[in-house]
Amino acid sequence: VAHGSRNPRAAEAHEQLCAAVAVASSETAGGPVDVRPAYLELSDPSIPAAIDAAIAAGATRIRVLPYFLAPGNHVSVDIPGIVADATERRPDVRIELAEHLGADPALVDLLAARVLS
Repeated sequence: VAHGSRNPRAAEAHEQLCAAVAVASSETAGGPVDVRPAYLELSDPSIPAAIDAAIAAGATRIRVLPYFLAPGNHVSVDIPGIVADATERRPDVRIELAEHLGADPALVDLLAARVLS
């Protein structure tokens, strides 16, 4: 889940990232992993629409990954609320909310490498 932007290049970059994550995840899992872009606002598909599309395609487990660096209101309130609503609408599907990207300690290593490059 990205924030969304009026600039179409932002959506293109997010979609390319999702495709790359799908390839890397599928290689690690030893089978296909479906990774779909979704946006909190300003772009489509919305989070609920992406969840519904994944379920329509046969998903029984969905993990929502917030592509956000800081735990602001979107990460702390908005996205958890959307996931809670989806879980209530579809109790037959396991819908999980992962921590936002900025919470991952590996981000420090990535940033340090960029500083030193």
